[in-house]
Amino acid sequence: MSSPLPTRVALLTGPSGSGKSSLAARSGLPVLRLDDFYKEGTDPTLPLVGGSSDIDWDSPLSWDADAAVAAVAELCAAGRTEVPVYDISTSSRTGAEVLDIDRTPLFIAEGIFAADIAARCQELGLLADAICLRGRPSTTFRRRLARDLREGRKSVLFLLRRGWRLMRAERGIVARHAALGAHPCGRDEALGRLAAAAAGRHRTATAPA
Repeated sequence: MSSPLPTRVALLTGPSGSGKSSLAARSGLPVLRLDDFYKEGTDPTLPLVGGSSDIDWDSPLSWDADAAVAAVAELCAAGRTEVPVYDISTSSRTGAEVLDIDRTPLFIAEGIFAADIAARCQELGLLADAICLRGRPSTTFRRRLARDLREGRKSVLFLLRRGWRLMRAERGIVARHAALGAHPCGRDEALGRLAAAAAGRHRTATAPA
């Protein structure tokens, strides 16, 4: 009798609004929401956007990478972990919940900072794949703004300023994720890579230069 496959993680990243959450849901795999590991708005270590008083929520310094890696490692080892529940509109943690993936061989960890933990997950032997969704910056801008307005994530003025800044920076964001080891691709290729990883054909991230 063969032993079960060890649990591994597929990291799914990409610019905000690129469709990560929709693709993760479509895959049918368990999902760890990495956005829930944002720091709280009162944290004095939060970075600011240059030349403004806006918090830079698109900087990895606004996020707790250590806690995210610990959650990934515990899911791979035990199949369950406690994760924070984060309210983006108030920039605060509102509680905690247990994520149980029931020893599934593959789960997705998705968020705009997923590539920032690719090297650590690979060093720990946990990584099945790292994928960066990419598309047209104008499409991403429209999708992101519609979502953020619908969910009331921040003030309209903040969202417009952020959206314009991210649209101009999008190609650089994708390049940064690729440099961290995530494979840039569209939705269909991403789904194919996830299916391959779920079948045990792991395509680990390229080690950063």
